[in-house]
Amino acid sequence: MRELVLYCREEQAEAWSDALLDAGVLSVSVEDAERDTDAEQALFGEPGTEPEVQAWRNNRVVALLPDDLEPGEAVAALAAVTGETISDTDWITREVPDADWVRVTQSQFGPIHVGERIVIVPSWHVNDPSLNLSDNAVAIELDPGLAFGTGSHPTTHLCLEWLAVHLQGEPTVLDYGCGSGILAIAARKLGAGSVYAIDIDEQAVSSTEYNAQVNQVVLKAGLPDDLPEGRFALVVANILSNPLKVLAPMLANRVAPGGRLVLSGVLERQADDVAAAYAPWLKLSVWQSREGWVCLHGQR
Repeated sequence: MRELVLYCREEQAEAWSDALLDAGVLSVSVEDAERDTDAEQALFGEPGTEPEVQAWRNNRVVALLPDDLEPGEAVAALAAVTGETISDTDWITREVPDADWVRVTQSQFGPIHVGERIVIVPSWHVNDPSLNLSDNAVAIELDPGLAFGTGSHPTTHLCLEWLAVHLQGEPTVLDYGCGSGILAIAARKLGAGSVYAIDIDEQAVSSTEYNAQVNQVVLKAGLPDDLPEGRFALVVANILSNPLKVLAPMLANRVAPGGRLVLSGVLERQADDVAAAYAPWLKLSVWQSREGWVCLHGQR
């Protein structure tokens, strides 16, 4: 296989990527052309902030070519669509070495240790003797997939650590915005009773059902309309601050008297606003923060 490599300015990157994909390349990636130099530029700032243009000042556009597409044809199609003049000195090709791409991809995802008790284990590491799990460790088998929540994000870590420290065999748990189902599965493995996992995304519901089956735990997954009436001893929601504020009346009223609420997906600077949204029902405080994110908890 071959890659086509072109260089472009910040304002050209998105249009060039789209044009190359329309021309039939297999994939496109955009890199900082000044990476590893003194002129290297950080594209993303603090958590939750993104630049208006998703590119660097100077960009390297790398397109993976199928066997039946010549690089010159892709460049000609790019020039025709964008109206740009692209000379032969503006691009190069390079060979992509043969590799077992499945194995290469899997090597990028190893076990993730969360606190002292929880380990998230991709399926290809399940029988790895080097895991050396302790007797009270909780292993969650989970592969990277389409649904959010593979255990690598700080907000997922915070919620998992809260569960490992504070869960006391609650009879009922609601995981709202379940994604992959990781929090619901962790709650069951940590001793919770009846667990509901709810998400607005059907793919997330399917992922949760599949991951629960792989981990041999019983829970009920569904869309919001599938959630029955009633309150829960523990409600956990790892979403984002704006949805959490909108959902405040519903989520707060799903917490049973004496029950607890755990929220994450909240930046440190957003914590007070989110807590204020829930103040009519219960007082929330910051349990822990990590990499600019916080976990809020409170008791009704």
